[in-house]
Amino acid sequence: MTQRLLIVETLAASSLEASATFIKEHLNAVREALADDEVSELVIILPGASPEQDDWRKAIALDLAREYAPKRINIISTNDTDAVGKTLAYLRDAKGVTGQYLQTHE
Repeated sequence: MTQRLLIVETLAASSLEASATFIKEHLNAVREALADDEVSELVIILPGASPEQDDWRKAIALDLAREYAPKRINIISTNDTDAVGKTLAYLRDAKGVTGQYLQTHE
């Protein structure tokens, strides 16, 4: 079983536009990754954003984790590539963590 990454490089600054874009352009790729029997964990990496985007990002993480349990789904929000590596290492070792929206600080 493996940890798979899905990287979303850009999203709109507007919360409404960003959430609509994620659902329209990335949700199918998320579902395809989770349908793979070899994938035990999916980590979605989103660009850092203002606090106005927290709610939809948390909802996506929670809803996907519920729908695809026992697979683990987490979202990392960052603009810092070093923080991504550290957070991924944490998630590999924290087997009970799922449905979380994790923000890193630069």
